[in-house]
Amino acid sequence: MTNFTPIFPLGIVVYPGEALNLHIFEPRYKQLINECFAQKKPFGIPVVLDKQMQEYGTLVEIESIAKQYEGGEMDIHTRGIRVFRLLELVREIPDKLYSGAIVTYPENDTTGDRTFMKRLMGKVRELHRLLQVDKNFGKPDEDLDSYAIAHHIGLTLEQEFDLLTLFSEKQRKEFIKRHLHKAIPLLSGVEQLKQRIQLNGHFKNLSGFNL
Repeated sequence: MTNFTPIFPLGIVVYPGEALNLHIFEPRYKQLINECFAQKKPFGIPVVLDKQMQEYGTLVEIESIAKQYEGGEMDIHTRGIRVFRLLELVREIPDKLYSGAIVTYPENDTTGDRTFMKRLMGKVRELHRLLQVDKNFGKPDEDLDSYAIAHHIGLTLEQEFDLLTLFSEKQRKEFIKRHLHKAIPLLSGVEQLKQRIQLNGHFKNLSGFNL
């Protein structure tokens, strides 16, 4: 299926199901948000990397306008719906300040293995312990999916985009698993180094080596 959607390119990755709060201040995007909210229509957020708009992004819906300011600026609550692929950019739309795009929606297999997810979350929590992060995901570990944890495992923006372009939950979980298998030993080494530095200068209670 293909259709036209207004677009709001941003240097972030939004995942399906993700809640995103935005402050809207540019005239073209104030127009976009006001129209989409009034017509109850979603808009697209293509990912911008290295000042280049990418081929993929996420369709989002406006859940509410939290605050409106005198100058027309606004704070809005949105939520990701589905990933799209940009087929054609429509730079100019009659009577509109914003641009749009013809997009299609790749098939996305969201079937997940709950047991695998629970094991994966064990690794996520191990990472968080090393980072001294306390994160409540609001669901039992086995009920989460890759999108729910992708922003919380230390991926770069480029890596987050790579995950967005995977259209199988199994592939996404494997991607996260590989990242954690690299990140955790690295952080563990840093933690051990920090402990050694902190011990330097302290009185040491050590047994002598028997010759």
